Amino acid sequence: MDRTILIALTAALVVVLVVFALWPGLDLAVAHAFYVDGRFVGETPWGKVARTLFRVIPYALLIAMGLACALKGFGVKIPYAPGGRAMVFLIASLAIGPGLIVNLGMKDHLHRPRPVHLQEFGGEAPFKAWYEFDGACAKNCAFPSGEASQGFWMVAPALLAPPPWRPLAIAAALAYGVAMSLLRLAFGGHFLSDVIVGALISLIVIQALKRAFWPRGGP
Repeated sequence: MDRTILIALTAALVVVLVVFALWPGLDLAVAHAFYVDGRFVGETPWGKVARTLFRVIPYALLIAMGLACALKGFGVKIPYAPGGRAMVFLIASLAIGPGLIVNLGMKDHLHRPRPVHLQEFGGEAPFKAWYEFDGACAKNCAFPSGEASQGFWMVAPALLAPPPWRPLAIAAALAYGVAMSLLRLAFGGHFLSDVIVGALISLIVIQALKRAFWPRGGP
């Protein structure tokens, strides 16, 4: 099952890249939907608060699970506290997916301007499709979305939930990732292709590491 999921996620990534390469205008059309009366709809005080919360919660959860793991190591009985292998899995999936691949490996080197920087939305940069790496952005650029990949990383701790609760936890994690991605679209910080690719990269890394850490099934 894990192998099938990994293959399906990889195939989905290829399909998304092909679709947005053939029809790059889809990105502009979706961005226009979030641009009303000369501004992106997410640019509000409440939107900024929501963005901060979305960015903090994954790290807060990771710290809380790390503390529970440490207390468990000292003999404190904490229900469903993760073990050492689970914590390494969580840290590695966050560091490799959103960290190394998306933020360090891609965003700083592919130079795609964000929607808010485009001429169509009051900026100065021309639009670039995801495969055009000569954009006006120098660093921390749009493609792919780091915050979307971080939001969908919440699937990793969801996979460690007790089996009776695991489907609900995974559904909640996916909903979290979708909400975080929509917020980035509403801010004009990312295109639709940015958030989908960021999400899929994170999910692929999680699934690959899950197979590596628990080759016989689990956790």
